[in-house]
Amino acid sequence: MATQTFYILHGDDEYSIKAQVSSFKQKMGDDLNINEYDGAKTSPQEVVAVAQAMPFLSDRRLVIVYGMLGALGSSKAKSAKENLHYLVDNLPHLPESARLVFVEYQTLSDNHAVVKLVQTEPSGYIKAFSAPKNPTAWIQKRVGEYGVKTEPRAVAALAAVVDGDLRRADNELYKLAAYVGQGGTITEREVALLTPYVPESNVFEMVDAMGQRDGKTAMGLLHKLLENDRQDPMAVFGMIIRQFRLLVQARELIDGGANAKGVSQALGIHSFVAEKVSKQARGFSQAQLDRIYQNLLTTDQGVKTGKVSIEVALDLLIAGIAGG
Repeated sequence: MATQTFYILHGDDEYSIKAQVSSFKQKMGDDLNINEYDGAKTSPQEVVAVAQAMPFLSDRRLVIVYGMLGALGSSKAKSAKENLHYLVDNLPHLPESARLVFVEYQTLSDNHAVVKLVQTEPSGYIKAFSAPKNPTAWIQKRVGEYGVKTEPRAVAALAAVVDGDLRRADNELYKLAAYVGQGGTITEREVALLTPYVPESNVFEMVDAMGQRDGKTAMGLLHKLLENDRQDPMAVFGMIIRQFRLLVQARELIDGGANAKGVSQALGIHSFVAEKVSKQARGFSQAQLDRIYQNLLTTDQGVKTGKVSIEVALDLLIAGIAGG
């Protein structure tokens, strides 16, 4: 069996790719035979030459190159094509001591010259890392590794916040685990307290109140976001626009016979969010949502042209929707 001497790790799951690279480094056991390069600033000839060099007091040399294949594959320059040809010609002939790893935080095309090579060359290895659309299972597993427990609603809330970004999920879990302590339990309360879940949750509640034509509650939640949570008014406005954009799309899907699962799949949102969005969408007719969304666009233009302040615009917007 041929020794694998060159690797491609690619995809949008940056967290898992970095974990794999870290594993490679740990297996080396020393830093003397590890070389790392920015592919945008380094030539293929240089990294191949380093990979071909005899390791120092070891049987392997690890060379890690970031972003080279993606850059070469997307360039139309003659030099880029020549560099790809150079890699295709030379990668199969690396010595058994070489471990040349190409790291790409994007998914490479199957037509990429080096991807096509690695699929037929026994000394090559390729693995795609795709960020999960629903990170719930990953979060549950990671919680156990931190030595804490969690409630199902807390996992769902955190999954909705991180939206498939595992690196962000791990950062939030680290913070939550440190807060509850070894053996503690992360509840929805801790997620609300320590993550951006609070503003987004309040926007959900505010839209709920608008749908129920409860202007007083909607206005109270708006000012809680602005005054207590100290959220930027434009950021709050952006969240409101995003929420009603989802409602417009969800209403169309629901009218076409879709359930919450169908809304989740069609819009690419977490099932926890899809259930709330579907419920909210049913509080408005399609005509109402179309008018509201048009009003949001008009308000956005008015704020950007200085015709109205964002604070006044938000008050008028909430009062108009909740009252109509």
